[in-house]
Amino acid sequence: MDLKSAILQEHSKTQTDAIVRYIGNNKERFAELMQLFFAGEYRVTQRAAWPMSYCVREHPELVKPYFKKLIQLLQTPGVHNAVVRNILRLLQDISIPKAYHGPLMNYCFTLIEKNDEPVANKAFSLTILDHLSKQYPDIRQELQLIIRERWDYETPAFRSRGKKIL
Repeated sequence: MDLKSAILQEHSKTQTDAIVRYIGNNKERFAELMQLFFAGEYRVTQRAAWPMSYCVREHPELVKPYFKKLIQLLQTPGVHNAVVRNILRLLQDISIPKAYHGPLMNYCFTLIEKNDEPVANKAFSLTILDHLSKQYPDIRQELQLIIRERWDYETPAFRSRGKKIL
């Protein structure tokens, strides 16, 4: 399969599933997908994000070599929302190396306090922070405080995740 052509051919759940099946737990194929994801070509990066997050959900070990670049990409101004959403989606389901805990916690706290941030990004950030609070109990109080402060201004998805944390 020519991954770039497949990514550009169609942006659908069916196509995403086909790409995920093709990649499986093959490190070389996943590396090719990640190369396309990091290439910076707007449409390719946006569309590669979806199968990337699904591949990692099924085979978390595939993402290990890419943590640094993923965290850096999150912190890059102007990154498309689809890219942020899919990075956060995959990070909520896996074990994150300790070296990235601090930058990721800072990013997620900043994100959940924004008024104009899409709800999915906030929900995924809440889950990431909840998981990290098990290793860093000091952040739990701050997380709960932010949830309570934002409660009346947020969407049902935020409140649902927030309720589980509270």
